[in-house]
Amino acid sequence: MGVLAVLLGWFGLGPFLAGLRLIDAPALAAALGIGVLTTVCCAWRWSLVAGGLGVRLPLRTAVAHVYRAVFLNATLPGGVLGDVHRAVRHGRDVGDVGRGIRAVVWERVAGQAVLVGVALVVLLAFPSPVRPYLPVVTASAVLAGLVVALLARALPRSGPSRWARALRTAAADVRAGLLARRTWLGVLTASAVAVAGHLATFLLAARTAGSTAPLTLLAPLTLLALLAMGVPANVAGFGPREGVAAWAFGAAGLTAAEGVATATVYGALVLVASLPGAAVLVARRVRVPAGTV
Repeated sequence: MGVLAVLLGWFGLGPFLAGLRLIDAPALAAALGIGVLTTVCCAWRWSLVAGGLGVRLPLRTAVAHVYRAVFLNATLPGGVLGDVHRAVRHGRDVGDVGRGIRAVVWERVAGQAVLVGVALVVLLAFPSPVRPYLPVVTASAVLAGLVVALLARALPRSGPSRWARALRTAAADVRAGLLARRTWLGVLTASAVAVAGHLATFLLAARTAGSTAPLTLLAPLTLLALLAMGVPANVAGFGPREGVAAWAFGAAGLTAAEGVATATVYGALVLVASLPGAAVLVARRVRVPAGTV
């Protein structure tokens, strides 16, 4: 909320409204089409992870739930309430709320991990405001990961303690839900295609907002904005995304207003692409069949 207030105070409504005025029917149709692809991929990933954890989740049902979650994420504060809703709903329907929540958590972790991986590759390959700092950031992240891994190995893995039970559960979930032979390739493929879809939507938003910058410059900037969307501190999707886009576009030699307009158009396109989720929410006819695999 604070980021959005600062942007409004600095730029006014001009960049926000300027981008929205340029949205046309072809852009909306393209966003809807890309939205179908990304939603199906996210639902497929969720179905694979849930199946690996031992809870049944048909793809068709997962698609409906993900559509509803995307719509709620795009319209409610925080950007994660839709995922919380589908996690709890799925857990209740299968009679195991804990496992239902863990399936969504690990599915989201897999998606964010692939997004970060793709972002690192693109940001290292093409010029961006953060490129000079990436070697230090990457080394620090690797070091932090090693420290966490060593601490995890040092903690007791047996016994009745809460830490031991949590470690055993997490390790079992990762092995069964993410790294199992029948799931890892599908999870990786679905995540990569979903990231490509989100990136394509952001690039579409940039072109719709009037940006003529080359794709080699826009791609790193849009990935920075996509990473910012992972921060659960937005209002109906708006906030950190626009702030990072304004900074990144300005630092890359474009204009901050262009970044705000692009991010605003992206938010509008995502909202339109999520509208099938509103129909699911109204119908309230989707049910996850109870039972475990």
